[in-house]
Amino acid sequence: MIVRVHPASGVPLYLQIESQVKHAIAAGAVRKDDPLPPVRKMAAELRVNPNTVARAYQNLERDGVIRTVQGGGCYVNGESPGLLPSEKIRRLKPLALQLAVEAKQLVVDRKDAIALLEESFAELGERP
Repeated sequence: MIVRVHPASGVPLYLQIESQVKHAIAAGAVRKDDPLPPVRKMAAELRVNPNTVARAYQNLERDGVIRTVQGGGCYVNGESPGLLPSEKIRRLKPLALQLAVEAKQLVVDRKDAIALLEESFAELGERP
């Protein structure tokens, strides 16, 4: 799994790491029970503070995306976090609003924005 961070992007580094791990899982690049790189190793590769990677891993574990085995590392927990459907929708709502706002500002037709979202799902593979 390749993770890259962009310090000048304005997005906190730990959020960039979280997002890329989630994307790798959604894209099938990593699967259930695959190990994640150790915190220190990933921090060295990314040239960031180990606490940054640890924070990303803690948030991913809190969300049910990964699990930590004491003394054994971090592993992908599965394809979908065990969240209630209402919680999943709550988390997606700000992203959907952001997409709608961007589309409106760019004067992109609603049908085209929806087609873009469907195309993104297709790129990840059709999964429920």
